[in-house]
Amino acid sequence: MFINFPRWGDNVPFTVGEIRNDKVVAFPDLATNTFDPSRAAQTLSSVQSVVIGPDDKLWILDTAAPKFSKPLIGAAKLMAVDLETNKVVKTIALSSSSVLPTTYINDVRFDLRKGKAGFAYITDSSVSGPGGIIVVDLDSGESWRTLTGDKSTSPDPNFIPVVEGERLAVRAKGSKPSPFAVASDGIALSADGETLFFCPLSSRHLFSVPTRLLRDRSVNDGDVAKAVKDLGEKGASDGLEADDQGHVYAGDYERNSIRQRQIDGEWITIAHDPRILWPDTLSVAHDGYLYFAANQLHRQPQFHEGQDQRQKPYTLFRIKIGAGPVLLK
Repeated sequence: MFINFPRWGDNVPFTVGEIRNDKVVAFPDLATNTFDPSRAAQTLSSVQSVVIGPDDKLWILDTAAPKFSKPLIGAAKLMAVDLETNKVVKTIALSSSSVLPTTYINDVRFDLRKGKAGFAYITDSSVSGPGGIIVVDLDSGESWRTLTGDKSTSPDPNFIPVVEGERLAVRAKGSKPSPFAVASDGIALSADGETLFFCPLSSRHLFSVPTRLLRDRSVNDGDVAKAVKDLGEKGASDGLEADDQGHVYAGDYERNSIRQRQIDGEWITIAHDPRILWPDTLSVAHDGYLYFAANQLHRQPQFHEGQDQRQKPYTLFRIKIGAGPVLLK
């Protein structure tokens, strides 16, 4: 089991870890987790997401944006670790045309059946610039943006989140509250790989788009945008996931819940508990469980005039769903 600790402000000793015998240790090693600007492509700065791909490798998404800074040059990347040897076997630096000065890369999904080595899809969840979807050709290493600034990848301007009974807003001492507006965040691939599901964090809507249009660089953004479907409200979510039975899963951070989208489009609640404090990083495993973290994001100091209201230790949960992961290989 692997987890990550983005360097948002907490002084974490490593940004990717493996849980071994109820302890968390640096993965693949401490040296890789110690960022060195002179070795930006080989060392990790601030990891937002770790995903075990269809190739059974651990794929690490490095934002290169500790403390939500402007991305460090050459450091935004995808890194693959072979889980048999625990060695890095592939690193893809994301281009400056796909990672903008305002970009915060958030989550990633893989389809290894297309092209020579497959494709990755990444959300840009910027808080200060346009959101969008970044597509990566895993063979050539090329990356490009699509749906940049589209309504589907942008915060809903009318969205007012309420978490634990309080409006979520950035609250600095002595200043008026300001909206916490985050672009495209959650992402999931359908079981057949033909549809990408995604959502802004600051929205309650789920969107979808055909993946063939994202991979085809001859299709302009306007035509991609026309193909986007608004699938209606699902609740306010951070992470998304899908299973091999055609369901989509979403956290609901306003209702301390996990929700499941049925084949006919109806949403049902499969878990609800006051301990589910901002569910994120959903992952379907081969054991038939959905795993997710409760990261207490809304209790961070920036939302409470500098007071840290998080209660440690953090919690990982799992729910028996009787389905397996989407394996596109």
